[in-house]
Amino acid sequence: MSFSFLSNFGAVGWGVLGYVIPFLFVLTIVVFFHELGHFVVARWCGVKVLTFSIGFGRELLGFNDRHATRWKISAIPLGGYVKFFGDDNAASVPDQSALSSMTEAERQVSFVHQNVAKRSAIVVAGPLANFLLAVAIFASLFMIYGKQSTAARVDTIQAGSAAEAAGFKPGDLVLAINGRPVESFSDMQRIVSTSAGETLSILVERGGEQLTLKAVPALKEVKDSFGNVHRIGVLGISRSLASDDLKHQPVAPLKALGLGGQETWFVIERTLSYIGGVFSGREAADQLGGPIRIAQVSGQVASAGFPALMHLAAVLSVSIGLLNLFPVPLLDGGHLLFYAIEAIRGRPLSERAQEMGFRIGLAIVVMLMIFATFNDIVHIASQWTAS
Repeated sequence: MSFSFLSNFGAVGWGVLGYVIPFLFVLTIVVFFHELGHFVVARWCGVKVLTFSIGFGRELLGFNDRHATRWKISAIPLGGYVKFFGDDNAASVPDQSALSSMTEAERQVSFVHQNVAKRSAIVVAGPLANFLLAVAIFASLFMIYGKQSTAARVDTIQAGSAAEAAGFKPGDLVLAINGRPVESFSDMQRIVSTSAGETLSILVERGGEQLTLKAVPALKEVKDSFGNVHRIGVLGISRSLASDDLKHQPVAPLKALGLGGQETWFVIERTLSYIGGVFSGREAADQLGGPIRIAQVSGQVASAGFPALMHLAAVLSVSIGLLNLFPVPLLDGGHLLFYAIEAIRGRPLSERAQEMGFRIGLAIVVMLMIFATFNDIVHIASQWTAS
């Protein structure tokens, strides 16, 4: 075996680790807080927690706390779960054989025997913890690094662009879009990027006067600094880099929390907009990524520094929290759907109906994972071909 082959193999190995380690770091943080939300509220509601696991499959290491909960790290680090007393599996499917033989004392600490309000609170606590984690991360970044922004002032305009057609001029300062205040160039980019094909009413300041322009952002493929392609709406303008238009502001804790909430809401809004766009045909489903894409992005972002990696963790936390609220059996939202039906009917769905629901949910989740992984492979293959 040649030395060159060994060195190349080693380089590939280190390259893979450069993606895997940041990916596992980010995913573990997000999964831990999601499951911690379930765990804490379950304890508050008096439910006995049997297992708190990061990962699936064979246990690698763990310990029992004073409440007899088994905390463990498992071999497959692609998620996690909290198992309650009375559950048959990690998806909180009731163990019917065990339920029939429970004593009254056991029923009081069994998840399935809690009232609808408590079960709903325990289930929704996971996604809520993800949103709170995102707010905390965003707020911490603002407090530590401040808020850097560039005024929404136009510097140059591309020929034939949507901005030229709308009548933009160099020096225009964008004040609002569709009545929504714009404080920075990034604020404007966020609105425009999600509004391809839509007519925007843009209030600008020109020469001390205000006027309204009508613009329709064009849908274009744009590469980020890592070479990833994104389809977004663009006007075709560049920002002003004049010193007067560049700002760096320290952020107090209370304001940082507000900004953290705004950032979290933006991710939710953008995600829902994308999903709605996929169903309406405005967005392409090939932008949907799975674990491979997340790992790739994690490695790329990690190379930009720890703050960027934590920013990615916040975005991923919001995405996982939102995904879990979708009304798909097997996900948290599916459980909430069953509980809503139970509250309306006055009794839970039959065992058979719930079992069929979980099977359908499993099929949907598996198909989604296969589709996302296929997109990941096509995405990586296209990057290799382009390079």
